[in-house]
Amino acid sequence: MPVQDDSAPRLETLRKRPDFLSAARARRQPVGSFLLQARLRDDGNTTIRVGFTCSKKVGNAVARNRAKRRLREIARLTLPGLGQPGWDYVLIGRRDATAERPFELLRKDLEYALRKIHGAAT
Repeated sequence: MPVQDDSAPRLETLRKRPDFLSAARARRQPVGSFLLQARLRDDGNTTIRVGFTCSKKVGNAVARNRAKRRLREIARLTLPGLGQPGWDYVLIGRRDATAERPFELLRKDLEYALRKIHGAAT
């Protein structure tokens, strides 16, 4: 069983529609393989929350699920280090690009998008 690092911020998954709609009205950073939406919550909670979505434009259910799996994995690997506590992030998959882009480039896209979002915040 992997050891949980207590110093890393906790990740929670967004599940409720109002949370996704709030993120849609906040900052956005398009990159080649997906769109990142981010918002700072004012609820005093320091967890990082993340949501994933892929519309039917991405493809059939198999293609959408593959794209979301890849987005979940890059978020799991990247957000504890580069995400800010108290923020919500939504990753929106794009047709062909999310599922086909090499994994390391997909991860670099998220790192770039996070730097752009938080660089604009300061």
